[in-house]
Amino acid sequence: MKRFSFNQATAKGWPLPDLAAGCVAEGVTAVGLWREDVQAYGVQRAAGLMRDSGLAVTSLCRGGFFQQPGWFDENRRAIDEAATLDAPVLVLVSGGLPADSRDLDAARAHIGAALGELVPYALAGGVQLAVEALHPMFCSDRCVVSTLEQALDLAAPYPPEAVGVVVDTYHLWWDDDVWAQIGRAGRERRIACFQAADWLTPLPAGVLLGRGLPGTGCVELRRFREAVDAAGYTGPVEVEVFNEELWGRPGRDILAETITRYRTHVA
Repeated sequence: MKRFSFNQATAKGWPLPDLAAGCVAEGVTAVGLWREDVQAYGVQRAAGLMRDSGLAVTSLCRGGFFQQPGWFDENRRAIDEAATLDAPVLVLVSGGLPADSRDLDAARAHIGAALGELVPYALAGGVQLAVEALHPMFCSDRCVVSTLEQALDLAAPYPPEAVGVVVDTYHLWWDDDVWAQIGRAGRERRIACFQAADWLTPLPAGVLLGRGLPGTGCVELRRFREAVDAAGYTGPVEVEVFNEELWGRPGRDILAETITRYRTHVA
């Protein structure tokens, strides 16, 4: 449990003060937070709540969406928010293809250049940018980075303390090259964040909400955890689940089951 981090998305809608109190009651010491919820509560206020509760913020999600106008200023704000929360990692979802474009190569090249523009600001703020690869089904609209190899290639030109990668089991479990790429990520000191969620079969109508708690799907979650450990990663293990049915339950119940399933299927 020393490495367990409860990602706020797993109990979407649970008010932040209640989430903090629930984590403290369960002996959870770390959380992953989401920008829209933090902004709604107030960034400074949220930072104070985390400090007063003794909770470490393991990541802030999300920056990125580099195909959108104003991406530079928006990502600088995200870095500032992460720094205020003492979150060491800002998760980046790169965004999909620009409007009326089919040029994946150009979209990925733009992400690499965008990272370069943000690196000095991230270094100054003490925040590591973490490129997350999403499952290929999200490539057109949400994330043109589809594999861990692509994420590592984008990070490669920059210092590892500035740009790392996210290893998210839900998005990477299908890739038979992922184990070699996790090893590469370890050698290059790029693993910034490890997130665990299961893949449900069949997927619900809204595939974005097709994640399950550990042990409810088909992913070898412990194999992933052992792989990142073997690669030298010793950081938090976030459980991050988007599931509408799960969100209908009380937050304390979600947290309790998440802890049980983490212990059984991940730790």
